[in-house]
Amino acid sequence: MDLKRSVNGAIAGAVAAGLWAAQQPADKRVFGSGYDDVELLGKLVTRGDAWPAAGLAAHLGNGVTFGATYAQLRPFLPGPLVLRAVTMAMVEHVALYPLGRLSDRFHPARKELTPLWGNRRAFAQATWRHLLFGLVVGEIERRLNVEGADEPPEVPVSSNGHGNIEVAVGAA
Repeated sequence: MDLKRSVNGAIAGAVAAGLWAAQQPADKRVFGSGYDDVELLGKLVTRGDAWPAAGLAAHLGNGVTFGATYAQLRPFLPGPLVLRAVTMAMVEHVALYPLGRLSDRFHPARKELTPLWGNRRAFAQATWRHLLFGLVVGEIERRLNVEGADEPPEVPVSSNGHGNIEVAVGAA
């Protein structure tokens, strides 16, 4: 693992999470849903006036963790570079969204929050947020961690999956 790669990924994740939080008021209007990640996280920590700061800190921390993890995994992820972070963000979204059922049932502020389980608007809203987040993380991380600098070289592959003989014998 490369510390610089992780730090750059963490920066990308923090910026993307900040953009996510900043655009939430707009997407709440567009999707007609009051679902708010900062509120969900903040009111999990405190019910007082400090919940917005606590929620934003937790949200940014989640973005940092995702970005650093993505930066380390990116060289091993399949597919076009632009889609790797989006795919990882969508996998995270689909895997964790069912936890909304637990949130609806056990969150200390559940009566103040928009219910998530079975809420199609909230699911679409979260899908949009993860798409935006993945695009931003992927692009910023790509710019900070230059592709190919510490990644294994691409090996040309033939249609039978066994590589390219010209490359193997040094003829190319």
